[in-house]
Amino acid sequence: MPIGGFVITVTPSKGQQAVRALSALDGVEVYGSGGDGEVIAVLETGTSKDMERLVDRISAMDFVASVSLAYLNAEDEMLQQ
Repeated sequence: MPIGGFVITVTPSKGQQAVRALSALDGVEVYGSGGDGEVIAVLETGTSKDMERLVDRISAMDFVASVSLAYLNAEDEMLQQ
């Protein structure tokens, strides 16, 4: 089960909207946000492919400028292979 920590840069004026939208997604837990447009979130999915799809979905949101990976642990998935 991959778990990744991400910095999601959003349009600063849409920060609260972004936090609500991101928090509503399955597998996303928002840990903080600032007025500068940065949202800190942890994504947890069943597989690496699911993680990739979730990141793509977040990246496609109108108010998202970038999704940057800060940390990834996929050890459990590697052990299952």
